[in-house]
Amino acid sequence: MQQPMTVNRPEPKVVDLPFSLKDVKEAIPPHCFESSAIRSLAYFFWDIFVISVLYVIADYLDSWFFWPIFWVMQGTMFWALFVVGHDCGHGSFSRYKWLNNLMGHLSHTPILVPFHGWRISHRTHHKNTGNLDTDETRYPVTESKYDEMDWLEKFARFKLVLFLYPLYLFKRSPGRKGTHFDPKSDLFRPSEKWDVLTSTICCSLMVAFLGVLTYQFGFLWLLKYYLGPYIVFVVWLDLVTFLHHTDPDVPWYRGRDWYFLKGALSTVDHDYGFINNIHHNIGTHVAHHIFLTMPHYHLKTATEAIKPVLGEYYRKSDYSILEAFIRGYNICHVVPDEGGKVYCEPREL
Repeated sequence: MQQPMTVNRPEPKVVDLPFSLKDVKEAIPPHCFESSAIRSLAYFFWDIFVISVLYVIADYLDSWFFWPIFWVMQGTMFWALFVVGHDCGHGSFSRYKWLNNLMGHLSHTPILVPFHGWRISHRTHHKNTGNLDTDETRYPVTESKYDEMDWLEKFARFKLVLFLYPLYLFKRSPGRKGTHFDPKSDLFRPSEKWDVLTSTICCSLMVAFLGVLTYQFGFLWLLKYYLGPYIVFVVWLDLVTFLHHTDPDVPWYRGRDWYFLKGALSTVDHDYGFINNIHHNIGTHVAHHIFLTMPHYHLKTATEAIKPVLGEYYRKSDYSILEAFIRGYNICHVVPDEGGKVYCEPREL
């Protein structure tokens, strides 16, 4: 019986970067990799001080003319506090694990972020950035996955992009199972059980505390003093995450086309103007993704040092924050089902 004819086609060539991780690291001044617990604590206490002052002013004025202004300002400070906890999660807050965990909980619990649950899922994101198969957050869906999504999932994924973070904590992203609050989730190893439970208990106590205050002072008090700023915080978190990982010019990889440095470069720096210092220069995102244990206060120096090495592979948006968001919102919907290196494409929603 004649065997069917097979055609041997050469596999597409995998293109490597013209530099290594070692090349990039050697370009950075050594002090950029050193953390200072005192300096990190100063940022934390400054944020707490500003948050406290804003609460005193809002309580004193108690004016509906001022409350929306307060929400924007305080929500921005909640976001800044999250970034401090973000350093704790990466171990870049200090050299002491116990201090990182303590300050991480003090930074994240008041804004209802389960520190360890988030820390572990964020670790997964950093280890797999730009990998369509294994990245944790803000990865685009494939055309076939898009066709399988019902209208509600599409609406949430593509229309409510600035309000998804609380849902992500409970449901993760499309195609991923589990929750940040349950140690049995696929996100976690058995050895991380008590870490996850600790953070879940802390968040539960915070919710109970807010519940007691709401019972005592009423829902309007909760809206004015907490829910307003919290919503602004969520918008900031989703906006920054979206901008740094959702851009038509940023490639995504599959299989053997991906490796760590390639994926780490699949992100974009953005200039937030006067907000840069308020939210601890989180806009310098490329250097952060390459060296995730680098403290935020060294990222600007490191970025300038690596630009000559990265060359055209360094990405910084030339668009304003609003323009960059609209561009990604309108274009970055799906990626092709096949291909080792792909880019986002628009779909009729």
